[in-house]
Amino acid sequence: MIDFTKCIEELNSYKGSEKKKTLIYNNKKYLVKFPDPIREKNKDISYINNAFSEYIGSNIFEIIGFKTQNTILGIYNYNEKEKIVCACEDFLNEDTILFEFESIALSINPDKKITTDLTDIIEVINESKLLNTNLVKEKFYDMFIVDYLIGNTNRHNGDWGFIYNKKNKKLDFAPIYDCGSCFNPLLDDKQIEELNENEIKNLAINCYSCLKENNKKINYITYLKSMKNDECNKAILRVFKKIDTYKIISFIKEIECMSKIRKDFYIKIISIRYNILKDIYNKLAK
Repeated sequence: MIDFTKCIEELNSYKGSEKKKTLIYNNKKYLVKFPDPIREKNKDISYINNAFSEYIGSNIFEIIGFKTQNTILGIYNYNEKEKIVCACEDFLNEDTILFEFESIALSINPDKKITTDLTDIIEVINESKLLNTNLVKEKFYDMFIVDYLIGNTNRHNGDWGFIYNKKNKKLDFAPIYDCGSCFNPLLDDKQIEELNENEIKNLAINCYSCLKENNKKINYITYLKSMKNDECNKAILRVFKKIDTYKIISFIKEIECMSKIRKDFYIKIISIRYNILKDIYNKLAK
C-alpha cells in the first residue's frame, strides 16, 4: 500500500462532493479521494467505501478495454487516523482541456435545460456539430453497459466528457473517470455479512442508473432486458465479448487491503449481472 501522507500537496481545483486533496506522487498529479462523509441519516459507519468503488470500477472498465483514468489504492494518515484513499491520476496536460458533457450540453440548446433524461442526452449528441455523433453514441452506450455491470448509480452529465487538444484542435472521448458510486459503497462489512443470497440477488437486480426515461430513473436490468433500444443492443453485442470475468475476479481477489467478505460480495454481484447480460446477449446474437 502506498502512503500518500508525505506527498507534496497543491491547491485543490477539482469539483465533486467527496473530500479530496491534490497531491504529487512520482512527479505526477493525482486527485486523492478520501472516505466520503455520510450522506444518509442513521448510518452507523465511520465512512463509506467509495475508495474501493472508485478503484475497482475504474479497473474493470480498463480490463474490458476502455481508456480509463489510472487509479491507485493507498493510505493517508490524518489526525492520527489511517484512511484508505484512492488516488486518481490527472490525465490532462498543458495542451488538453476536459469538457464535461454537461458543459457541452449547455452550449447546444440555450432554450432548454438539459437533464439526465436519455432522450435529452442523445438529442445533444445528435445536434452537436463538434462531436462525431455515431462514435460518441457508441462509446456512451458501451459505458452504460459497464456501468450496469459495476452498478454505477451516479454517471451524471458531469461524470463523463471529452478531451480537447489545443494543438490539433481534436475533441476525443475522455478516459473513464469518477466511478465512486458503484458496488453499494454505503454497505459496511457487517451489513454485507448479514445479507442472504436472495438479498444479494435483489441488490444486483434492483440497481438504478441516474439516467432517466420519461422522468423516471432507469432500472438497468429492466431496460436491457426490454431490448427496445437498438443502439443499446449493439453495445451489448460489442461489450459482452470483451468481459473477461476470470480476469475481473482475479483482480478483485488480489486486492490486499479489502476484506474477504467484501471481495466475495463484489464477485457475487458481478456474476449475477454478467449471467443476466449473457442471456440478453445470446438472444440478440441469434
